Amino acid sequence: MRIHIVAVSGTAMGSLAGLCAELGHDVSGSDVRFDPPIGPALKKWGIQLFEGFSADHLAHKPDLVVIGNVCRKDNVEARAAIDGGFRYTHVAGALQEFALEGTRPLVVAGTHGKTTTTSLCAYLLDAVGLEPGFLIGGIAKNFGTSFRTAPTTRSLPTLGEAGLSRPGGAKAFVLEGDEYDTAFFEKTAKFLHYHAQVLVLTSCEHDHIDIYPTEESYFAPFVQLLRDMPEDGLLIANANDAKVVELTRHARCRVSFYGTEDKKSYAPAIHWQGAIASSDASGTSFDLYGGGSYFGRVASPLSGHHNLQNVLAAFAAAAEGFGAKVDKLIEALARFEGIKRRQELIGTPGGVLVYDDFAHHPTAVRETLGGLKRRHPDGKLFAVFEPRSATACRALHQDAYPGSFSEADIVMLAPLGRSGLAPEEALDLGKIVEQLAQSGTPASVMPDVDSIVAALKMQANAGDVVALLSNGAFGGIHSLVLNALADS
Repeated sequence: MRIHIVAVSGTAMGSLAGLCAELGHDVSGSDVRFDPPIGPALKKWGIQLFEGFSADHLAHKPDLVVIGNVCRKDNVEARAAIDGGFRYTHVAGALQEFALEGTRPLVVAGTHGKTTTTSLCAYLLDAVGLEPGFLIGGIAKNFGTSFRTAPTTRSLPTLGEAGLSRPGGAKAFVLEGDEYDTAFFEKTAKFLHYHAQVLVLTSCEHDHIDIYPTEESYFAPFVQLLRDMPEDGLLIANANDAKVVELTRHARCRVSFYGTEDKKSYAPAIHWQGAIASSDASGTSFDLYGGGSYFGRVASPLSGHHNLQNVLAAFAAAAEGFGAKVDKLIEALARFEGIKRRQELIGTPGGVLVYDDFAHHPTAVRETLGGLKRRHPDGKLFAVFEPRSATACRALHQDAYPGSFSEADIVMLAPLGRSGLAPEEALDLGKIVEQLAQSGTPASVMPDVDSIVAALKMQANAGDVVALLSNGAFGGIHSLVLNALADS
């Protein structure tokens, strides 16, 4: 089948392109640019790429056109596909058609932690022999890719052994459940199309203000998601998140709660609990409790309380949802390599540890910086933040951002990634700097990427940590910082 993807450079769309190519389809795609890591990956996967959007990109008469959710209804290429009578769909519809049929979907949803938890679930299930398919919103280092199709053959189940997929031997397919809307012609959350049988709900906090202007509008698709869970399904829910616990009352299926010992639990009971024993540059050591049993001290290569929650969620999903043995999961966890752009150490030029992270919501920024500070307590922590997403650029979290940088020693703020916002609607970076100064944290609004690089070259020394925080390419800052610090 000839499949053409409009706006192919997004993480999910690019992964879909690779997945369809892996299935033997002839895949092409278009976008305005092809930034790493997805851009180079698309070329590696053999995807024919067209720069920009044009009706001419449909000249090869594809059998199916997949239209990305970043496309507006006036996108010339999307419009040509629809008006020209091509069969068309969105990413969720394509996944249902090409990846999910005949599988047991494990969907990871929530405001934070989706990509890391999805990767953990896929990796752990694979490590114990379950051979899951997966689609992850990032490049999983253990796999070297963001996708894999589930095997079409079904193994006969053997009662009580890890390696079971159930029910009926259906293979797991692990995917990230995004609450963002599906397409301009399908204004529902993407995760509603995946028909989860095992669902992880990591967190629920108002986000994506561009399409969910109120908290009520943001929570509504999560309510529907839980109501849609089948009675024989399984919900894995974060006991430390009050909203998540509140939402679980809408589910008809069994609920298993997870949480960390040091944070308040809002659940009637915790089925999976972790208690941090120590944290250093190698990761986190924690005591694991599950189902009333103590499983011992566990070594995790990930840092931060939020990542411990992610690990607990993945353990619960693998063990309760797919029959994996906990001792095998513990053994496998030590070999988990993480995700690109999630607390990813991208270099140590001149002895400075430079991390890249996707964090942009204030909660994610706070947890990321906290995890890095616990991992590297001795050096100065530079937080370099680009407010780029629709939510980050707006004043919705004006009061929350100063506190999210509390673990940083020095804060550098890049200009807003979106222009044209009314002053009363836009995030006030100057006000954040003032509030940080009042708490004793040096902070500044930097005019551009070059000035940030120059400041880091002057101020960062061996043993210090630089956290580059953005949900975009950040103007190519990563290579610029690495080169500048290497020359200093």
